[in-house]
Amino acid sequence: MSDPKIVTVRPEPDQFAWTFGGVPPLTHITPGTVLRLYTEDCFAGRVRSEKDLVSRVCEFPFLNPQTGPFYVEGAEPGDTVAVHFVSIEPARDWAASTTVPLFGALTSTHTTASLQEPLPEVVWMWELDRARRTCLFSARDSGIEIELPMDPMHGTVGVAPAGLEVRSALVPDAHGGNMDTPEMRSGVTCFLGVNVAGALLSLGDGHARQGEGETCGVAVECAMNTVVIVELLKGVNTPWPRLESDTHIISTGSARPLEDAFRIAQLDLVDWLNRDFGLSRLDAYQLVTQAAESPLANVCDTNYTCVAKLRKQWLPAGTTHRELHRQLRETASLIPT
Repeated sequence: MSDPKIVTVRPEPDQFAWTFGGVPPLTHITPGTVLRLYTEDCFAGRVRSEKDLVSRVCEFPFLNPQTGPFYVEGAEPGDTVAVHFVSIEPARDWAASTTVPLFGALTSTHTTASLQEPLPEVVWMWELDRARRTCLFSARDSGIEIELPMDPMHGTVGVAPAGLEVRSALVPDAHGGNMDTPEMRSGVTCFLGVNVAGALLSLGDGHARQGEGETCGVAVECAMNTVVIVELLKGVNTPWPRLESDTHIISTGSARPLEDAFRIAQLDLVDWLNRDFGLSRLDAYQLVTQAAESPLANVCDTNYTCVAKLRKQWLPAGTTHRELHRQLRETASLIPT
């Protein structure tokens, strides 16, 4: 097997994308390319202390900068782009989280309006020990400190939407986008349906870790040095973002209300079993009902995101995505660290 082509990209501040769609490609790549990327945090690196309130140092809608888009040669509507995460590593020894007025799952919002006053804007700075793989929570109102394990992930991965749409990088939908699922970690392959020529793939929004649901709306946000392999599956349709790990196949759904996001993910998993593993839809429905795991990704964004995952050890015989995940895992082992 020949060594893969490696392209290193560290965008200048004026080169980040803030939307999916409506942005010219940063560069063109061929399928099989390895991308060594720098991604900035969702605040564009502007929240550096407890005094740096988002409302003062950031300007809406310039939040959640994306590295890209990348034009994947040969990608056409009806194809699928595969993004395999070789490594996701924090680029700094610190990260930031915050409450944002009228944003989050446990507060009034612009769409869930009430007489309740907005929560105060508070910043927490997190110390990252990259050698020990830990994130240090330091309480603002007491001396309590708690070490949590680092679990780096990307909150936002996506392609240009269909129908000439341009979507904010804060929004998850069928094109991917700001799904905020902790499943998007190293060793996982993400499959995204292509909607426009070249796919126009972007990613960003690194999290040193995040709880399921991302309850306050903000994770442990940090810049990342990330390595991915980008491949192309011609003639394979992927209606909603799918992930594959060594242990699970994983469907996602993004919508409001929350139960519709749940339904999308569950139905996509049923259809996946029907297409690739020989089960009728009703048999797949029964298996998913009894065997699926259904973690929440986010319950705070413009659309909520739910996940439906099934252990590979319980799958019937079959192949999915032309066994690309396994092939990319093998390729990843050849990439110099």
